[in-house]
Amino acid sequence: MGGYIAPPGNRLRFSRLGGPEAWLIWILATTFVVWLFAIQTGYAVVSPEIQETAGLTLAQIGLAASIYTWSFALVQFFSGSLLDRFGTRPLLAIAVALVAVGAFLYAGTTDFATLAIAQVVLALGASFGFVGAGYVGGKWFPAERYGLMFGLVQAAASLGAAVGQPAIVFFLHALSWQQLLLMFGTFGAILVVLFLIFVHDPDTHPAQAPADAPPRPNVLVEIFRNLGRCFSNVKVVLAAAIAGAGFGTMLAVGVLWGPRIIQARGADADFATLMTALAWLGLAAGAPLANVISDRWRSRKWPAFFGLLLQALAITLVIYLPFEGKGVASVLMLAVGLFSGVQMLGFTISGESVEPSLIGSAAAIVNGVAFLVSGLLTSIPSSLLPDAPDLADYQAVLWIMPLVVLLGAGAALLLKERPAVDAA
Repeated sequence: MGGYIAPPGNRLRFSRLGGPEAWLIWILATTFVVWLFAIQTGYAVVSPEIQETAGLTLAQIGLAASIYTWSFALVQFFSGSLLDRFGTRPLLAIAVALVAVGAFLYAGTTDFATLAIAQVVLALGASFGFVGAGYVGGKWFPAERYGLMFGLVQAAASLGAAVGQPAIVFFLHALSWQQLLLMFGTFGAILVVLFLIFVHDPDTHPAQAPADAPPRPNVLVEIFRNLGRCFSNVKVVLAAAIAGAGFGTMLAVGVLWGPRIIQARGADADFATLMTALAWLGLAAGAPLANVISDRWRSRKWPAFFGLLLQALAITLVIYLPFEGKGVASVLMLAVGLFSGVQMLGFTISGESVEPSLIGSAAAIVNGVAFLVSGLLTSIPSSLLPDAPDLADYQAVLWIMPLVVLLGAGAALLLKERPAVDAA
């Protein structure tokens, strides 16, 4: 997990894992994730503006969010294997460029077709973001720090979302949503240049391949072979179910349903956005904390199980508990994000369950399933809600969210582990 065989033509120098260059590249990769997360979660803030400007219905807004998540999930399964095959250069720079182009297209939304195209282009690039940052952590840092580094990526992304959503509300008082998205796109163009200059895989002491080594298979053959090997691993499948339940639900809350539920309770849009930001702040704390607790307990199974149970309880209370006070809303939304941090154990479990050459593929499967779940949790309720739903309408359809989290808790119970944490 910590070493990379430098292909012919790479610079003839060796990289120190965990050194200054490693941190620079990890920071750039994490910045990519924070930036695209701000675009993803900002949809919860700008979607009402887009809905009004483009004359769209709530169902179309929900469908557009689902198009993003479905496209993301589909490409996600391939992105991890592509990273395993080709490394970070130039794949991550291309991914950043796609997100930037998507942001510019997003800014030009005038009808549903334009919005849908923008979402697809954004998803193509974004599918390399989170997994790419995890891949960087796995290659540039020692193997035992893989789970923690991945948790720190999620923490940074969640902090970005927590700060980004109120910041978007603030900027929307001075700028149009189109101008704001143009700013996002411009930042992406700058990031592309930085990726082209700095981001690459570590160069370590190369091992000589045997002279009679068979040629590598076709790219698509290798991708499907890697995916097949990962899907045949029961722990990877269970890890995907755990992460899918935890993060898929959190993403549905943070991108669409959180602000809608809070506003249906009578709050204004600014307070609803603040509450959603609080959920992302909770995830920022919960993501690294989940791995710390798991390591201390020397277990992946029980932290995942109890964390998902508490997340299901928090989501249920947000939807169904009769309350009016802002304090109750704040505590519950913070809890939703905090306990959803157990989704990071899905990445840790999958990474520990496969050989280093499959780490990108395994992480991509876990993240892809999370976005598939999120897509279901945005599209299904959207199709069942009226055009102007009230709180009772939301409560009638959003029971599916705590149910999905409980199913994830059931998957955690199926994990088999030794008294000490499995390392294979």
